[in-house]
Amino acid sequence: MAGRRIAVAATGPFGADVLERLAAEHDVVRLLTRPDKPRGRGRRIAPPPAKEAAERLGIPVAQPQRLDESVELGADTVVVCGYGVLIPNALLERALWLNVHPSLLPRWRGAAPVERALMAGDEETGVTIHRAVEALDAGPIAARRAFPVSPEDDAGAVYARAAEVSAELLRDVLVQDEPRFEPQPEEDVTYAEKIGPEDRELDPDAPAQELVNRVRALSPHIGARRGDLIVWRARVGEDGSFEPLEVQPAGGRRMAYDAYLRGRR
Repeated sequence: MAGRRIAVAATGPFGADVLERLAAEHDVVRLLTRPDKPRGRGRRIAPPPAKEAAERLGIPVAQPQRLDESVELGADTVVVCGYGVLIPNALLERALWLNVHPSLLPRWRGAAPVERALMAGDEETGVTIHRAVEALDAGPIAARRAFPVSPEDDAGAVYARAAEVSAELLRDVLVQDEPRFEPQPEEDVTYAEKIGPEDRELDPDAPAQELVNRVRALSPHIGARRGDLIVWRARVGEDGSFEPLEVQPAGGRRMAYDAYLRGRR
């Protein structure tokens, strides 16, 4: 393989997508990912999406319970993409760690950059490749590219576009023997806090566009809630009200909101 020899640290679907794109061009010698954990309604122990992708691609997988100096990296460049654990300095000093972050840093540092950008109604986001440091998403920048967010885009669409842009940016960065880094701006820093249960609730008194943005931000992976009803798609109606389009009742399947209302009559 003509590309660079690298390791990847990733856990969720976004990291799995970027891993597959990297493996098509580079010699990925190892995936570092989180331990298997209970998932879904049945709470069965299941592997993270990045592990599933690595096993499909024949990439060796390591799932350390904790990151410390005993962890073998297998390469002198590690691409981090939604791994979910801060890398300790003992490991940062052993390799070049390039973090893939789906926002235009320093805006939306943290765990949920795409979701928070959509909740805020951002019309533009992007991808930043930066050197990982001990401070959260604060390292110097090697590459950065913006792309527009359309009013119809949900988090799934934005993450898919971000994975595509990430691979293109990494292609340019990884061909450099010594990537050039620029310090992050100190102004305009915002934080994308992890999504909690309260973030899923649709407040009936909130403006309709704000509620639609919340639904977009949490679809198709988490879902916003109105009582026991999960709302997957919505719009602002002609009268300015919040209008669900696709919902899922408790214990049921996804369906059009009209069908849900007919079923309740």
